[in-house]
Amino acid sequence: MDSNVTSSTFGDSTQGPGADHSPLAAGQVIDGFRLEEKLHIGGMAALWRVTEVAHEGQPRLPLIMKVPRIKGGEDPATIVGFEVEQMIMPMLGGPHVPKFIAKGDFTRQPYIVMERVPGVSLKPRLDAAPLPIDEVIEIGSRVAVALHDLHRQHVVHLDIKPSNILFREDGTAVLCDFGLSRHEHLPDLLDEEFTLPMGTGPYMSPEQVQYVRNDPRSDLFALGVMLYHFTTGERPFGAPDNVRGLRRRLWVEPVPPRTLRKECPPWLQEVILKCLEVKPERRYPSAAQLALDLQDPMQITLTARSERLQKSGTLRTFKRWFFSLGSEPVREAATMAEQLERSPIVMAAVDVENASSELLERLRETVQRIVQSEPGARLACLSVMRTARIGMDELVDRDGRSKHVKQLVGLKHWARPIRKALKLDEGRLTFHVIEAPDAAAAIVDFAQRNQVDQVVMGARGTSGLRRYLGSVSSQVVAEAGCTVTVVRVGRAAGGEEAASS
Repeated sequence: MDSNVTSSTFGDSTQGPGADHSPLAAGQVIDGFRLEEKLHIGGMAALWRVTEVAHEGQPRLPLIMKVPRIKGGEDPATIVGFEVEQMIMPMLGGPHVPKFIAKGDFTRQPYIVMERVPGVSLKPRLDAAPLPIDEVIEIGSRVAVALHDLHRQHVVHLDIKPSNILFREDGTAVLCDFGLSRHEHLPDLLDEEFTLPMGTGPYMSPEQVQYVRNDPRSDLFALGVMLYHFTTGERPFGAPDNVRGLRRRLWVEPVPPRTLRKECPPWLQEVILKCLEVKPERRYPSAAQLALDLQDPMQITLTARSERLQKSGTLRTFKRWFFSLGSEPVREAATMAEQLERSPIVMAAVDVENASSELLERLRETVQRIVQSEPGARLACLSVMRTARIGMDELVDRDGRSKHVKQLVGLKHWARPIRKALKLDEGRLTFHVIEAPDAAAAIVDFAQRNQVDQVVMGARGTSGLRRYLGSVSSQVVAEAGCTVTVVRVGRAAGGEEAASS
């Protein structure tokens, strides 16, 4: 069972300071919301199913009310954490968080009314671990996408664990419980008022143990703990309940997942152990880059992490312990926005078969310049292999060679000068050949699915051919939802055309 290091257990009363301390009951109406059924009682809050009196018969959404559990001597962490959640939730939007409806303050009755997300939490899957590898990958990919969306809204969750993750009926991951979160543009009340690490013991990152609360890569560490548990059935760092036990993760490495479960593929161990690196800069720079690897594992660059089968020896552990003594993380870290800006995903859409050599060269120069300006950027090179909408496609050319492989080889050849010039490594360069009848739709879909920050592509051809092919770039500009740079030939130097959709 997960336990918060900083939490306490409270009574069942839900009244705030200065209010009548009689317990809440079904049928009671609070600020226009009728309490229908108590759904859950946790250590920090109770959840009620509620209906909006003004919208009876035609409710806007299924609703729940979250009420902090306070009785007698109020726990400061519970009160402040609830205040934090009340500040943050109205500022969040999108499918990966519950929709905020209303809130009540502590002078009368503290509460938060939000959308009741239809679906199930991840917590029951803990008892079923180890899970099938395909399920582990799917969970990781969907949660990483949700985390990236949250981080783009300037919020670090800081309490990622199975019980705080729900899945909508369509499979979309939803993050909940923002009582320990940090919003970049709001005061950090928890940091200002408390001196203990905040979080749930098994999932806390090393920097959280050292009181740093502003790094989005802390959430990637917690996701790594989840993936490790779902893969092996074991927690990588146990379940410590004090600060001394938490600090052990600064120098004790987890048992490699492949040692505990032989079916774990090397690439998945690579991903998990990368998420669990002590130093944030050695983890994935963004949740989007993690999601991309989980969705396309064939492109993952394997390192010594993937081959590890034993824990570190006594000497290495002692060295890690020694260097951890008195170590302090960089508290003046980059802002969340800066961290995401430093690690964008740049996609180069390249037609290696039909584009002119001049256009390919101009496109390569533009991509190289963009990636060079962002040291943490990841370059995903994409080529669309057109297929027929109706009928069978020829999968081999006249010489009997696979068209897919031929296109992949051509894509790698195009990118070779970029790799050499920028010395790209550690998985910063990947290649993707997609078979689709509609090139523009395939490019847009890839960009949206993988949270691509910028698309770079060429517009080529002349006369009627140019008008047809140019429509591809126009469609991508209109639908991609990110910055799109269109490179054209036959213009003066610097004549690239950039457009934002």
